[in-house]
Amino acid sequence: MRDTFPLLLKTHFPAVARRRVAILQANLGYRCNQSCTHCHVAAGPQRTEEMTWETMEWLLRYTSARRIATLDLTGGAPELNPHFRELVIHAGQQKLQIIDRCNLTILNEPGQEDLAAFLADHQVEITASLPCYLEENVDGQRGKGVFESSLAGLRQLNALGYGRPGGGLTLNLVYNPLGPVLPPDQLGLEAAYKQELAARYGIVFSRLFTLANMPIQRFGSQLISKGQFAPYMNLLKSAHRDENLEAVMCRSLISVDWQGYVYDCDFNQMLKLPLGAGGAERTHLSALLDRELAGAGVRVADHCYGCTAGQGSSCGGALESAPVMAA
Repeated sequence: MRDTFPLLLKTHFPAVARRRVAILQANLGYRCNQSCTHCHVAAGPQRTEEMTWETMEWLLRYTSARRIATLDLTGGAPELNPHFRELVIHAGQQKLQIIDRCNLTILNEPGQEDLAAFLADHQVEITASLPCYLEENVDGQRGKGVFESSLAGLRQLNALGYGRPGGGLTLNLVYNPLGPVLPPDQLGLEAAYKQELAARYGIVFSRLFTLANMPIQRFGSQLISKGQFAPYMNLLKSAHRDENLEAVMCRSLISVDWQGYVYDCDFNQMLKLPLGAGGAERTHLSALLDRELAGAGVRVADHCYGCTAGQGSSCGGALESAPVMAA
């Protein structure tokens, strides 16, 4: 796999300063039951990295000490971590909003038959990957049979009340473009998703998030091999909008890797860019329990244009409609 890291470091991306941390995003490990072409984590079935319970205890200490509102769990498939459910239970006891970044097919894996019910019982918000409402597009990006398995997972969640008006259980879907292009208008695509999924399959959901593909890891390597890296970066830079800087996720979120080290965002984690604008050494979460990060600089590089191009892109979808966190 060809690395885009050296191509991203020299940048003219604007400086970004933090607000108070409201979201702790934790990568519980890189093991996944899928190997998607757009995956910026390069996750897959053969990856073995996973967060220990000892590190998860630091997550819980940090959320308590810093009065964090949201614990955002990602991977790989975070549910494959053997301590996933215990972490959810303890986070619920802290009254945290818990988000599970679910690939849907994990709900059908052997040993996970009761996973959907567990998530519902603990009021976990689900943000689920579904890059299209057409079978050929999903299977082309994620592998043969993934679309049907995703539908089966969505039906499980709908049956439990997820995504249904008044059901109290949030089910968001995530769209990634199939290639080196910007996502379409989020609100318009959400309307199309809701219409098509309801009409074709009887499936409902809460909101659709559109995310731009990041020119790093597996997707970045494919761009280089196809001679598309420079054109894609030019697209991102030409579509940059300064107003999106107000709502980029790194202003109110920190990302923790499976070993407990902290980064400004999930993408910086994958590039191994330490926390902070001038950071050279990795910082462990245990060193931040008494440290206020508001006002600190964020480490930026050329991939950051992926978050500010067009309507903007973040873990919560397009930035145009995203709320700005208070300082």
